Amino acid sequence: MKVGLYSITYLGVWYRGDALSHEQLIERAKRFGYDGIEIDGKRPHGNPLDMPKKRCEEIRKRARGEGVPIYAVAANNDFSSPIPEHREAQLVYMRELIKMTSDLGAKTLRVFFAWTGVTLEPLPKGGGRYDIARSLWKTTHEKFSAEQTWDWCRQGIEESARWARDNGVTLALQNHPPACDDYPDVLRMVKEIDSPNLKVCLDVGMMKEKNDEAAVLKAARAVRSLQVLSHFGGEYDEQPDGTVKGEAFLKPFLRGMAEIDYAGYIGYELCHPLPVVDGKTVGLDFADKNARLAVKFMRGLLAEFRGQAT
Repeated sequence: MKVGLYSITYLGVWYRGDALSHEQLIERAKRFGYDGIEIDGKRPHGNPLDMPKKRCEEIRKRARGEGVPIYAVAANNDFSSPIPEHREAQLVYMRELIKMTSDLGAKTLRVFFAWTGVTLEPLPKGGGRYDIARSLWKTTHEKFSAEQTWDWCRQGIEESARWARDNGVTLALQNHPPACDDYPDVLRMVKEIDSPNLKVCLDVGMMKEKNDEAAVLKAARAVRSLQVLSHFGGEYDEQPDGTVKGEAFLKPFLRGMAEIDYAGYIGYELCHPLPVVDGKTVGLDFADKNARLAVKFMRGLLAEFRGQAT
């Protein structure tokens, strides 16, 4: 497995401060020792409105030249809206994002069933929050059944899979709420659509039974060759002996990934509300510390697992 850096970490959403430029993102990934970059599909990193083919090629060339290629793009799509105009706008976004993914030289586009969105806190506090967008999503769906929402999501993903085929891109459907309860829903959707360009992004951190080793191994065995992308998150601190401690559920997950011969990327993401100190959300230095320690943690875990395997 390779360790990637998902650019949401540096999008200027969760910490207080500006987003890094593409060039700064590439520099961080190289300096901290990542194998590649996953570009978040929204401003300022990856909205198709700002990414003509020439700009994509410039970023693609620079990232490859620095040894940290762009291995994936992440869509922030919501195909679940009861409002047709909203779903149609999302289809336009997805069509253009698939083209952008191809222009960046990436083969994989992470997609959701639905995405509620993020609200940015005004300064001086700064940072992001989920609760406002989540409450809006809940309100707009309360008069509709889960199966109706499922049908809307299926229509959007199915149409997107056809564009993905035409552009040589694989969609990686993530086990992420809302509209998706867990990985069995992902597998059901992949089976219903039955497209070679629709695969799976199983993230153990999003699993309901992530702390149950047997359940984690069961999930890995269920997705098998459909698995094309994954992520991990968290906040990290370095111990006096230089080690970095992290989530225990990642060990059985890596064991499961090895069992199914997964050799793709697992990308680090700092994507949750961060600590507030003296009335202000922590800044860029907090993101830097965690991005630096996350790759150290994951590489240590992979090395330990390889040692056990031999």
